[in-house]
Amino acid sequence: MSQSAGAARAKRLEAAGSAPPQAGSFVHAGAFKSQAIEGSGQVSIDPAHSDHPLYQDWTSRDWPEQVVGGPAKRAFDCIVAMVLLIFLAPVLAVIALTIFVQDGGSPIFAHLRVGAGGRPFRCFKFRSMVTDGEARLAALFASNPAALDEWSRTRKLMNDPRVTRVGQVLRKRSLDELPQLLNVLRGDMSLVGPRPIVADELNRYGLDRVHYLRARPGLTGLWQVSGRSLTTYDRRVALDKSYALNWSLSGDLVILARTIPTVLLRRGAL
Repeated sequence: MSQSAGAARAKRLEAAGSAPPQAGSFVHAGAFKSQAIEGSGQVSIDPAHSDHPLYQDWTSRDWPEQVVGGPAKRAFDCIVAMVLLIFLAPVLAVIALTIFVQDGGSPIFAHLRVGAGGRPFRCFKFRSMVTDGEARLAALFASNPAALDEWSRTRKLMNDPRVTRVGQVLRKRSLDELPQLLNVLRGDMSLVGPRPIVADELNRYGLDRVHYLRARPGLTGLWQVSGRSLTTYDRRVALDKSYALNWSLSGDLVILARTIPTVLLRRGAL
């Protein structure tokens, strides 16, 4: 099945109009189950949801060809990620040491995210927050309803009390995301694609989740170079959908090129 045929099928499924399964059961009970094929993107439908209008037309036979970009995108990802990891190795080492010296905690943080076909994976980042971040976030929400509302709308905080001084620098320059090059090599992510989300966020995609699930999450993406944290979540969903439906290798190259000034000028960074 061709890439354009996959996009057409995604549009048809979206037009089905039925509400998808609740995201709370998506990863834990599993709307999809992964085949043990590392990096192939091949998945099969969980029988619990196999008759749902949104998913019934997707089969394990279709999925390897449905993953956005196919083998060409995967080969490009592996080559570029390997070169970047070798070139940036001294920088990565300095950042890791700085984080460790700051508070003695682990420099690397891994959080569960939803990948292509619904396969959960550990997304790597340089730790930019204090080690008791979850407790501090809960305390903030208990005492500051405005912060809770901001988090509910955007999944971001303009003034996040969990972020360390080193973390602020890393985030402003997007350096905290460099360990995701390892995710790219592992086949969890791509250099370009939708930014990885947690399972609860799938509810916010509605029927458009089918477009997110067709692509490997990206180290950068259309949302990253289009305002990122300064845009609305609905805008983010629309950009992810547009990327999945209109993918091209030349488009990825343009996004990668646009990422450089976006990072250097800190556009949309929190």
